[in-house]
Amino acid sequence: MGLKFHDSRIGKKELFQPIEADNVRMYVCGPTVYDRAHIGNARPSVVFDVLFRVLQDVYGSGNVTYVRNITDVDDKINARALALKNAGDGRTLMDIVKAVTDETILWYREDMKALSVLPPSHEPRATEFISKMVELVACLVEKGFAYAADGHVLFSVGSYDGYGGFSRRSLDDMLAGARVEVAPYKKDPLDFVLWKPSTPDEPGWESPWGRGRPGWHIECSAMTQELLGQSFDIHAGGADLVFPHHENEVAQSLCANPGSEFARYWMHNALLLVEGRKMAKSLGNFFTIKDLLDRGIDGGAIRLTLLSTHYRHPLDWTERKLQDNCRTLGRWQQVTRDISGDEGEVSPEVMTALSDDLNTPRAIAELHRLAKTGDHVSLKISAGLLGLLEGEYQHDSDQLSHLARNCIEELLSERAEARASREFARADHIRDCLVSAGVEIKDGPQGTDWCLTSRFDPARLQSSGRSGPPEQGELANGN
Repeated sequence: MGLKFHDSRIGKKELFQPIEADNVRMYVCGPTVYDRAHIGNARPSVVFDVLFRVLQDVYGSGNVTYVRNITDVDDKINARALALKNAGDGRTLMDIVKAVTDETILWYREDMKALSVLPPSHEPRATEFISKMVELVACLVEKGFAYAADGHVLFSVGSYDGYGGFSRRSLDDMLAGARVEVAPYKKDPLDFVLWKPSTPDEPGWESPWGRGRPGWHIECSAMTQELLGQSFDIHAGGADLVFPHHENEVAQSLCANPGSEFARYWMHNALLLVEGRKMAKSLGNFFTIKDLLDRGIDGGAIRLTLLSTHYRHPLDWTERKLQDNCRTLGRWQQVTRDISGDEGEVSPEVMTALSDDLNTPRAIAELHRLAKTGDHVSLKISAGLLGLLEGEYQHDSDQLSHLARNCIEELLSERAEARASREFARADHIRDCLVSAGVEIKDGPQGTDWCLTSRFDPARLQSSGRSGPPEQGELANGN
C-alpha cells in the first residue's frame, strides 16, 4: 500500500517515494525551551509521532531516522533568565539560562511521555551544534549569499532568485509576514540574521565575526545537514513556520548545497483554537499539558482529542470533546484490558486511512466500529498505530491488585458518606487523594464510576483521615 502525503511545498497530495527505502529520514521542528509546553505545542509532536509510527510500520523500525530538535538558545530564553535575575536570583545570567533550559527540557520530555509520544531517533540541542552553524554561515559568506555587518551576518535575500517560492508569497506579503527589523546594517529589509553579537552577559560563542550567537533559522539547516544529510525525505512542523522560518531554511540550505533537494516533502499541521478562539493568556483560555494532567485527564484522552481532527485543518479544542474522549478511551481500555499488544493485525481500514495523508479522524472512526462490533483484538493493535491503548493505559489485574481495588472502592464509599452528611471538605479531600493517585472519578445520576488514567500510581493512594487504606509499600508491591 502506497503512502500519500499532502506536500505543502507544492500544495497537493503526492505519492511518498523516499530517497532510500532502507534509510527514511524525517525532521520536525521541536520546542523552544523557555516555559511549559501548551496544548498547541503538543499538536505537531503527536501528529508527527503518528507519522513516525506509520513509517516504521511500512519501512521497518530500523530503517527510519527521526530528528526533532530542541532550541535552547533564543532571545525568549534570555528574557526569562533576565526576569529571574531581576527578581533576585543570585546566579549569573548564563547559569540561569542553563537551569531554565535543562528544567524545561525535562518538563517537555515528561509531557511527551504522558502523551505516548515516542522519543525521536535524535533530539539535538542547538547549543550542541554551534560549530556546525558557524561553518554553515561561513560557507554562505564565502559563496556570496551572506554578508557581515556590525557584528551581524545576514543572508542576502536578493542573491537567491528562488526566495519566496516555497511559501508562494509576494514581496509585500513577505515584508508584512516577516515583521522585518529595519536596521541600518541591512542591505535589504528582508535580509535575515544568521549570526548576531552577544553582550558580555548573554550566551555567546566565538566566531570569525566576533562573540555572538546564531539566528533562529540557521540551527535547523545545520542539524539536518549533519544528522540527515544534504537531502532527506520529510520536513514537518506547524503551519505558522512556513514563513519566514521554513522559507529561510530552504534558501540558506539550497544556497549552501547547490544541487541538493534539502527536504523532498513538506508537511505542516494547522493551528489549534480553544472553544473557537485563538488561545491566549489574555482570554483566559491558555493551558499547558501539565494543567490537563494535573486535573487527572488521561494522557491518552489528550492524544485522542489532538488526533480527532485532520492535521491540516484547524483543531477546535473544547471541554466537551475532551470529556467525550475520556469516556471513549475508558470504554476502549475496559474491553481491551486482557488483550496483549502483540496479538492480531492492524485493521486494513485503519492503515488505509493513515496512508491517505494521515487521516486520523477516519482511522478513529474505524476504531469506534471495531469497538462496537466486538473486534477488540483488532481495536487494540490498530489503536497502537495511533499511539493509543498502549501498555501504560491498561488497568488489568497485574496493575490493579485486589487490595488496591478494594482501597479505591472504600475511599469512594467514604466519599459518598461524607457527601451525604454534607461533609464537603472531607469529600473533596478524598477526591483529591484519588485524583493524585491517577484515579478518574465520574459522578452521575446512577452513582459514581471510576477508571484509571495513564498516571495511575497505587503507591500514591493516601489515607483520608481513617485507619484505612493499605500501606503504600503493600499497594506498590500488589500485596
